[in-house]
Amino acid sequence: MSAPPETASRGGAAAPSPNPHRVVRLIKIVVNAGVGESGEARTKAARVLEMVTHQKPVATRSHSTNRDFGIRKGQEIGAKVTLRGEAARDFLRRAFEARDRQLDLQSIDRNGNFSFGIADYTDFTGMKYDPQIGIHGMDVAVELGRAGFRIRHRRVQSRSVPRALRSTREETRAFLTSQFAVTVLE
Repeated sequence: MSAPPETASRGGAAAPSPNPHRVVRLIKIVVNAGVGESGEARTKAARVLEMVTHQKPVATRSHSTNRDFGIRKGQEIGAKVTLRGEAARDFLRRAFEARDRQLDLQSIDRNGNFSFGIADYTDFTGMKYDPQIGIHGMDVAVELGRAGFRIRHRRVQSRSVPRALRSTREETRAFLTSQFAVTVLE
């Protein structure tokens, strides 16, 4: 008796491999440290981001004036770093170690992206407290997607991302469990 036609053409493979274009992948990570003021506090936050991510941060600026907080439009009030590729994957491993490999389900949005906060940079393995810097936390925003996700950023014929290219909460949960051994809390 011969093998079914779909397995015979693959050389007798039992299960078909998943479509590589349907695999959820890490697009980018944005690490933000907002302090709400310029000067020495923003400089310290930028130094913390550089120590943790090993990349030079850029300044974030206010979008509007708020007299109650003493913020002017265009004033530097924080710092951020965008990570992609292997640097992003390495940072996410270390960030989940700082969070005991746990993530709350409400941190995942309907498009499969997620974000969480880290209260202090000393939570990272190997970081020691520096009294000149003090205590600085950061926000980590992670974007997930599939191949073809860049259609919203391309110059020619840019379009909105179709539902088929977005990941769901369940797919994000499976991705985090398989890639980073993270427990998603209910």
